[in-house]
Amino acid sequence: MTASHKLIALILSTLALYSCSTQNKSGSSLYQGLPFQMRNIASPAIPGRTVSLADFGGVPDGVTLNTEAFAKAIEALSAKGGGRLLVPDGIWFTGPIGLQSHIELHLAPNAIIVFSTDQDLYPIIDTNFEGLDVRRCLSPIHAEGATDVAITGSGIIDGNGDAWREVKRRKVGDDQWKAIVKKGGVLADDGSSWFPDEGYKKARATAGTLNYPDPSLDENEIKTFLRPVLVSLRECERVLLEGVTFQNSPAWNIHPLWCKDLTIKNITVRNPHYSANGDGIDIDGCDGVLLYGSSFDVGDDAICIKSGKDADGRRHAKVCRNLIISDCTVYHGHGGFVIGSEMSGGVENILVRDCRFIGTDVGLRFKSTRGRGGLVKDIWCRNILMKDIVSYGVIFNLYYAGVAATDKADDAEADLQPVDETTPEFRDIHFQGLTCVGAKQAIYINGLPEMPVSGIDFKDCSFYAKKGAETHYCKDVTFSGVRVNGKEL
Repeated sequence: MTASHKLIALILSTLALYSCSTQNKSGSSLYQGLPFQMRNIASPAIPGRTVSLADFGGVPDGVTLNTEAFAKAIEALSAKGGGRLLVPDGIWFTGPIGLQSHIELHLAPNAIIVFSTDQDLYPIIDTNFEGLDVRRCLSPIHAEGATDVAITGSGIIDGNGDAWREVKRRKVGDDQWKAIVKKGGVLADDGSSWFPDEGYKKARATAGTLNYPDPSLDENEIKTFLRPVLVSLRECERVLLEGVTFQNSPAWNIHPLWCKDLTIKNITVRNPHYSANGDGIDIDGCDGVLLYGSSFDVGDDAICIKSGKDADGRRHAKVCRNLIISDCTVYHGHGGFVIGSEMSGGVENILVRDCRFIGTDVGLRFKSTRGRGGLVKDIWCRNILMKDIVSYGVIFNLYYAGVAATDKADDAEADLQPVDETTPEFRDIHFQGLTCVGAKQAIYINGLPEMPVSGIDFKDCSFYAKKGAETHYCKDVTFSGVRVNGKEL
C-alpha cells in the first residue's frame, strides 16, 4: 500500500465514526431570544459508511473528466442506503453531480471540484429561476426531492462561471476588459457588454434586462444564455451545507427551492464583483432555515429571500418562513440581506442578527413591484454593523425596476391602482441596534400609494450618512433612539 493510499485509509476510518446527524449541535443557541415560534431544524442523518472517489476511477489531475466516477460512487452508496463520499485532495474536473437521499459529499481540505464548461454535459430541463417556471440548463450540483443530503468539508467547489456569463463594460477596468475581450466571444453593438457567444447575444436582445428570452428561439442556439445556478436543491428535506467554499457560479451560487429543514453554516461564497446574476444564496420558498457563521463576497444580492414571482409564484404558494440568519459577513454585493423582488408566495418569521455588511451597495434591502402580490411580514433585523455602504443603509422600494410615484406626479392620487392579488404588501418589520458608518442615505422607504409600507419601527440605531431618513407612502413608521450623524431623528 502506497503512502497516499494509507492516508486515504486513515481518513476513511476516522470519518466513518461520524455522521451529519451529530454535526449541528452548536446551532442550538441560535433559538434563544426568538421573537417568533419556530421548531428546531432537523439535521440530515447520514449512515456511517464512507467511500473515496478514488476507488471509483476518479483522477484528480484537473484534466480527466470524473463525471462517471462521481455517478458510480453515489449510486454505490445509495444502493447500500447512503453514506459519505469523500473527495480527496486534488483537482477534480467533472460534469454535473446529482446528489441522492442519505448522501454526503465531503471535500478534503485540499480538494477542488471544477466543473466543465462543455455545454453538452448540461441538458436543458424544466426548472424554476427568478420565481418563474422556465427552461434552463441542469445545475452542476443538483438534487430534487431528496432527504438527508449534505455537502461538507473544507474544499472548494468552482462553477467555472466565466464561460457562461456576460460582462458589462462599466463594471471592470480597462486591463480586465481587454483580457475578457481577448478570450473571444462577441460584443454588444454599442460595445457596452461582452457575451460568451452569438447565441447569448441573440437571446439578450429579445430578453432586454430580464433573463427570459423569446420562447420561439432555438434553445440549443441560446444555451449559454440559459446558464444554471451552481447548486440547485429542489424540494429537499434535512439538508446541510457546511465548511465548503462555493465560487464562480454561472448564475446564482446556491439556490435552495421549496426545501424544509436546511442548515448552512461556516461556508464561504465567492463570485467576481462583475458577475451578472452572481447572487450568493437565494433561499426560495423554504420552511425552516439556519444560516450562520458564513461569509459572502459576490456580484449581486448576497443573502436573498424569495418566494416566487407573479402568477407562477402565487400559484405555487410557497411561503418562505422560519429563518434565522446570524453571524454572517458580506464584503460585496448589491445587498447584504435582501427580501424580493420575487416574493409572491409570501415571506414571514425571519430573524437577522449579529451580521456585518462591508462595502455592499445596500445594507438591508426590501424590494418588490406591482404585479407580484404576496405578503412580507414579521421580520426582525438586530445588531447589524454596516460600513462604507454605497447607497442606502435600509431601503424599501416597491417600485423596483420601475418609476416611483414620487418621480411621476406630486399628487399621489394620480398613481393609485386597485388593490388585488397582484398588490405586494410589506408590514410589521423591526430594526434594532443598527450601526451604519458611511452611506449615501440612512433610510429610504418608498411604498405604493394604494398599499403603504406599514408597521415599521427603528430602535437604538446610529447612521452616519450624507442624507437621513426619507419616507413616501408608508404608515405607522416609528423612530426611537435613532440618530443620524449624531442627531436624533
